[in-house]
Amino acid sequence: MPAIADYEEAARQKLEPAHYDFFAGAAGDEITAKSNETSFRRLHLLPRVLRGSGKRDLAIELLGSTASMPILVSPTAFHRLAHPEGEAATAKAAAAAGTIMIVSMASTMAIEDVAAAAREVAPDPALWFQLYLQPDLAFSEAIVRRAERAGVKALVVTVDSPVMGKRERDDRHGFHDLPAGMVAENMRHGDTGSVRPIGMSAEFSWEHVEWLRRLTALPILLKGVLHPEDARLAVRHGVAGLVVSNHGGRQLDTVPATIDALPEIAAAVAGAVPLILDGGIRRGTDVAKALALGASAVGIGRPVLWGLAAEGRDGVARVLEQLREEFDHALALCGATSPRDLTVDLVRGHR
Repeated sequence: MPAIADYEEAARQKLEPAHYDFFAGAAGDEITAKSNETSFRRLHLLPRVLRGSGKRDLAIELLGSTASMPILVSPTAFHRLAHPEGEAATAKAAAAAGTIMIVSMASTMAIEDVAAAAREVAPDPALWFQLYLQPDLAFSEAIVRRAERAGVKALVVTVDSPVMGKRERDDRHGFHDLPAGMVAENMRHGDTGSVRPIGMSAEFSWEHVEWLRRLTALPILLKGVLHPEDARLAVRHGVAGLVVSNHGGRQLDTVPATIDALPEIAAAVAGAVPLILDGGIRRGTDVAKALALGASAVGIGRPVLWGLAAEGRDGVARVLEQLREEFDHALALCGATSPRDLTVDLVRGHR
């Protein structure tokens, strides 16, 4: 089975250069994006032996959702740039794999249509919805209600984007808008059918998190938390979970790799809420290291897009299966029978 790097090369060959660079690129000198991957490589697994069990169970429960493995599909924008079937293909592959897909608010298909596609494969798919709070809170509420009606099981609120990151690859291509015929469908206004741009605001605060908690009964996770004090504040504000993420390096360059930030975040929350690590996962051993250092699960973003661009739904399915097999293999070689057996003593080289 091809490695993730093989799917990336296949995607690079198929995609328009501007579209490949939109997916692959990051902010500034792309130091953080590179570090997300290279930081995993300096960590070493220290396996246990003679543990006396040959049967492994990869399944997890996460905020009321069941996943067949601790590998989730992270929210990424504009899947129709990668393949004509877009987010529908991704949703079908995730549902077939029995894992959670976090649908981006910047999806090129409406959340209702993504959910319908997933239900063609599984009667009750585990879909979550990623939300950028909008300065127009009434519009934010309308999006939340749409997601609720579509049957999503959690909201993942991106909090690391008070302004848009500066991505020089996009500037070089002049790529700042979708091609004709594509829009961010979740930004379509229900009354007029017009499509709004996704708004960013540096004025959002913990009060807006409280507002959202009053608005919906769905579990709320915050995505983009890197500072341990923000993690503590999130717990105090009743957040259900955190996604330890630096936006794939696409916002503020030179922030830490997520695997480097994870141990301090895990210490700060002390098990009060689940942690999902997002960024740099390219091998099953990466999954094992993240779980050992305190993550409940990991999310993959770009690898899903590479699989989608290379082979559509089948490519996404193969990427997920590749990581599942590699993680199961790593679990066996670490002497573990489930994700819960991966503990911090099995990793060397972390800070």
